[in-house]
Order: sequence, then C-alpha cells, then structure tokens
Amino acid sequence: MNRALIVVDVQESFRVRPLWAETLNPTVAESVNRLVDLARASGDLIVWLLHTEPGTGHAFDPALGHVRFFEELSEPRPDEPVLRKTSHNAFTTTNLQQILTTHGVGELRICGIRAEQCVETTTRVGSDLGYDMTFVSDATTTEPLGRFSAADILERTETVLRGRFARIATVAELESEAASPAEVAASAV
Repeated sequence: MNRALIVVDVQESFRVRPLWAETLNPTVAESVNRLVDLARASGDLIVWLLHTEPGTGHAFDPALGHVRFFEELSEPRPDEPVLRKTSHNAFTTTNLQQILTTHGVGELRICGIRAEQCVETTTRVGSDLGYDMTFVSDATTTEPLGRFSAADILERTETVLRGRFARIATVAELESEAASPAEVAASAV
C-alpha cells in the first residue's frame, strides 16, 4: 500500500495573528521538516495544503500575501502537489482524493496547524474515506481556545482520534519504525 504525507496549513497566516504567541509548538516546522525528509526517503507522496479565504480581508485572504508556507519549511518539490483549500478538511474543496487515488495511496500521515480544526477534520474525513490515518502529534500545533490551553486541545484531539479515526504517533516513533527494517537487514548480513 502506498503512503502519503499530508502537510496542513503550515502557513504565515497563523504567525501574523496575535494568538500565535500562545501556540503550543512555535517550532512546528522543524518536526514537519523531519517528516518531509522521512517521506522523501521512503518514496512517499507529499501533499502540501494552504488554507485560503478569498475576499475576507484577513490573514487567510490571499490578496494580503500571508497565504504562503513558513520560510523555514522545506520547499515543496515540483512533483509534490500544493493544494489551496477553502474548507476545514482537505478533501471537500480540493482534488486531494483524486490525487491519492491516482497514486494508489491507502495510508496517510498527517500534520500541521490547528490540531482540532483542519488537521483533525481532515483526519476524520480521511478515515471515513477508508484511509489508514496516522496523526503525528509533535508535528502538529494549535493555540488556546476559550478556557482550554493549547496542550489541553492537543490532548483532547489525540484522545478522540486514537483508535477510532487514527493512530497517534510522534516523529521519532515514525523515524524509528523506518530505521528498523534497515537495521534488521544490516544485522542479517
């Protein structure tokens, strides 16, 4: 089964908003870059997403120039689709499912910004569509919401997804899993 990494909304639109100062993981791009490196080394498809809200006049309006990836994020390669979405999940307003079907993808790893919103919603829809989902918690971030801290929101998101819609993993766990087959092969020589 082919696998894809879905990078959701790691974009400047979030950093220009005052609430970004309270984000759980301001260096989320470092973890995302490790996942991108892992996906590329494994030959996985990488799909990049940007959230847009044209005509709104706020941070997600492309006309303002903030709908662009974090500068420190790995650059998408020409063969890696970059999709612009206008809904919370990445499937409804894009051709994501068509791309995944064309590449024979059955397993998705997902990370990005707004754990409880776009990342969770895409995870749930992906699960409903039959994809084996892995939510990568330390390559995902969010901000506080109401009386809930960002850490509370991430924990809640992991709790509601775990075992129902997705496997929960860290970047280090996925890197370790990727290294294990090579170590086994090397020790057999």
